[in-house]
Amino acid sequence: MDAKKKYGIAIIVLAAVLMEATSFIQYWFARESIREEVVHRAQSELKVKSLTIQNALVAVETAVKNMVWVAEKDLQYPDSMYSIVRRVLVNNPNIVGAGIVFKPNYYKSQGKLFEPYAARRTSGQIETSQLASESHDYTKLEFYIEGLESQNGHWCDPYLDSDGARMMLTTFSYPIYDKNGEAVAVIGADVSLDWLDDYINAQHIYPSSYNIVVSRSGQLIVCPVESLVMRRTLQEATADMGDTTVAGLNQRMMAGESGQATVTDNQGSKNYVFYAPIEGSHGWSMAVVAADKEIYYGLRQVGFNLFLLMLFGLGLLAFILKRSAGAFKRLQIVNTEKERIGSELRIASGIQRGMLPKIYPPYPDRHDIEIYAMLDSAKEVGGDLFDFYIRDEKLFFCIGDVSGKGVPASLVMAVTRSLFRTISAHQDNVGRIVGDMNNAMSEMNEDNMFVTLFVGKLDLTTGKFHYCNAGHCAPIMVSNGVSLLPMTANVPIGLMSGWQFEDQKMFIEPGTTIFLYTDGLIEAEDGSQKQFGEERMLKVANRVLERKQDAPESMIKRMAEAVKEFVGSAEQSDDLTMLAVKFMKEDQ
Repeated sequence: MDAKKKYGIAIIVLAAVLMEATSFIQYWFARESIREEVVHRAQSELKVKSLTIQNALVAVETAVKNMVWVAEKDLQYPDSMYSIVRRVLVNNPNIVGAGIVFKPNYYKSQGKLFEPYAARRTSGQIETSQLASESHDYTKLEFYIEGLESQNGHWCDPYLDSDGARMMLTTFSYPIYDKNGEAVAVIGADVSLDWLDDYINAQHIYPSSYNIVVSRSGQLIVCPVESLVMRRTLQEATADMGDTTVAGLNQRMMAGESGQATVTDNQGSKNYVFYAPIEGSHGWSMAVVAADKEIYYGLRQVGFNLFLLMLFGLGLLAFILKRSAGAFKRLQIVNTEKERIGSELRIASGIQRGMLPKIYPPYPDRHDIEIYAMLDSAKEVGGDLFDFYIRDEKLFFCIGDVSGKGVPASLVMAVTRSLFRTISAHQDNVGRIVGDMNNAMSEMNEDNMFVTLFVGKLDLTTGKFHYCNAGHCAPIMVSNGVSLLPMTANVPIGLMSGWQFEDQKMFIEPGTTIFLYTDGLIEAEDGSQKQFGEERMLKVANRVLERKQDAPESMIKRMAEAVKEFVGSAEQSDDLTMLAVKFMKEDQ
């Protein structure tokens, strides 16, 4: 075997190892990402549904507690107890029954046991009755025994109603005290839990996942197997599972802990269990159960497909090696083409810069105006522009920023600059100049690109300044102080044909410098992505004014130095353009 073949085989083997390693790493990271997403979704479901249950039960607690003081006030009137329990139902549709049970012989006239009770019938009608009897001795029931001793009320474990129907109930009871501070009765509210199963299992994080809710004693309140609800405890339902982690999981749920565990069912399938307590004195806990095979089904499919692609890639690599000579030649052609494109971009950059004023001072024979500008593109060609010229003793100038970067933005920049020159050559109203430019740009704007633009006209004989802003940054006025030029909001040009742009005006004093810039100045970022910002820009302008360096060239160079110092070694992300105009006319 010659050296070339050995070399080719070595490359294929190395490529196979690298591809396998890469696939494994990608698979691992994807699995971790999915696992984190499952944990987040399960915890969110636990939190949201737990909060809803908690709010529903707290509303019942509040309804009962609100009636306690009424009952304590009317203890000497036993007949008034019927209206009290009736009011509990009237104001709370989730409560199906409410009653007040008194210690035996508390009211001699009412018999040994006295239990005024109100019940909501299926028709919606509320009926009251004296429920206590020899067959219904409430003194032996949990809600009475625990409720009498409770300081803050007691939630009974859920139970099925006594008439044998499938309605699942729970009762909240609260003690009633007489004037001597002795507990003499218990007020309780029966709450139907039939809505609980529909709510808990109405929506799942995965189609086959399910939720369970257990009481403090481990009784299954909500479970996907209907026959187990209120008939089995969590321990009984999972007794035949071979996974030893189930017993510990059950204990943690019963203890009101939160967390997650992995269990294997009797079919050998792995499942993830996320559990947390439902806040409140009822002692319930909730768990979300999701199957491993469903969670990672898509990932495993992708992994298998990647394996097939890897085999295909290795075959393709062998083919590429066989045709390496031709590929190398094509690579040379590509490099040549890349160099050609780079050369053309450099030419395009030169043409673009050639369209902008570049000789300073631009009007050396004039003493009433001083102008300086700078454009620093982030790429070979960019979308920033500026321009200025004098016509009829009026200085027309503009600055703009095209949305986007690169060649498309440079083409729009060239069109925008040409439109400015063409339209302003025969139009004096600045608002109409911007409006005509907007209409022309909107008609040809199939790619939805736009330009933020500021256009100004300064009368060099009077100092009257007309300007119009189309979504651009507010210029700085530097005179006796530093301030932002007041602006009327307008949309950028190229978006909405027919927009009426407003022409603003003011008089500026001799010695005033108008500093214009694109957002590449205030949005310049340092290595931590912190922006240069408007506040820092104004501070630099103030220092320039204090040092009497407000000549346009000095001001722009000081601003550029401040940006460079702030940005440091961070890569320039946007074009940076600045234009400064100083009105020098002496007072007449």
